[in-house]
Amino acid sequence: MGHEIRDDDDMFALGVVNSLFAIQLVRFVEIEFALRAERDDLDIDNFCSINALTAFVRRKQNHAAD
Repeated sequence: MGHEIRDDDDMFALGVVNSLFAIQLVRFVEIEFALRAERDDLDIDNFCSINALTAFVRRKQNHAAD
């Protein structure tokens, strides 16, 4: 890569993440955090940055706790 990614950096815009890696990332998040990404969750805004991923996981965990 050659550069540091900040928590708010859009990994798609930087070219760090492509569509194949995005699928792998979704699957990793599902396994790592024991959650299920539904069709409506598969929005690039949920996975474009570290902060977006964190917010997505927290929302899913909070929803599961309800």
